[in-house]
Amino acid sequence: MAIHIRRRELVLTLGGAAVAWPILARAQQQAMPVIGVLNATSASGRAHLLAAFQQGVREAGYVEGRNVAIEYRWAQDQYDRLPDLATDLAGHAAVIAAHDTPSAIAAKAATTTIPIVFASGGDPVKLGLVASLNRPGGNVTGVTFLLATLAAKLLGLLHELLPGADRIAVLVDPKFSSTESFVTDVRTAASAIGKKFEVLNASSSGDIDAVFTKLGKKAADALLVGPGPFFNNRRVQIVTLATYHRVLAIYPLREATEAGGLMSYGLSLTDAYRQVGVYAGRILKGEKPGDIPVMQSSKFEFVINLNTAKAFGLSFPPGLLAIADEVIE
Repeated sequence: MAIHIRRRELVLTLGGAAVAWPILARAQQQAMPVIGVLNATSASGRAHLLAAFQQGVREAGYVEGRNVAIEYRWAQDQYDRLPDLATDLAGHAAVIAAHDTPSAIAAKAATTTIPIVFASGGDPVKLGLVASLNRPGGNVTGVTFLLATLAAKLLGLLHELLPGADRIAVLVDPKFSSTESFVTDVRTAASAIGKKFEVLNASSSGDIDAVFTKLGKKAADALLVGPGPFFNNRRVQIVTLATYHRVLAIYPLREATEAGGLMSYGLSLTDAYRQVGVYAGRILKGEKPGDIPVMQSSKFEFVINLNTAKAFGLSFPPGLLAIADEVIE
């Protein structure tokens, strides 16, 4: 009889543990700090950037699912969704990682208390994200790769490759916050070297198709693709259409050249996103974002795709080949 009672007590104890364990697990999961990742586009084509971000988080001592949770919010190129997504994350995240300029602006508008770490191709001071690069102040810091300020360099490289190209088309996303300053820089640079340029707007896949149909009719001698997360996510579409319509183009990100684009010049996005992860981890450990200087990415990459050049029957000048950081053959 005594044995029967002990067995019964054991069953009750184990049964109670079985009930308590999911509750305990949920409590532990809820206690885990959350990094909320906000993105204006979609997950498509961004796996390498997410991996770089996660690597940075790990470098700071946090492993997803073990001592930190990471939640992702995607606006799917619908920028008007960003305020609601940012407000949602601000309600429970310990840190918001804004993975592009529109997301950073929406996150800053949503909260003045939750720390925000951004990755931005614009000037964060001009955009109103921080007071200064060295001492951001407030609840925001991050990494800037200043793609919007590279207009003169991109146009200069295009001129070196195609000195006889007088009419340059500039593809921009009118919804991107740094487009206006980018176009202003292009205008100044084009005037300095005597080039005519036309701004072509695209903020949807259909717009991109229409732009290249126009370019296919030789509306311009060459194309300069502007910055922005929308174009980066649509790089395969843009590169494919440029090849089909035989449009010679330069891009601000190496990802486009890797996808078959002719050439690109810009800063390393993977390095920038890794640093955003590091910053997020440092903030989880107690550092204040306002005390962490905004990092200016310094790893520039000039990449040439010789396979694409051959398809166009184009030869790169030795001078350009000599300064390329990478030549894809």
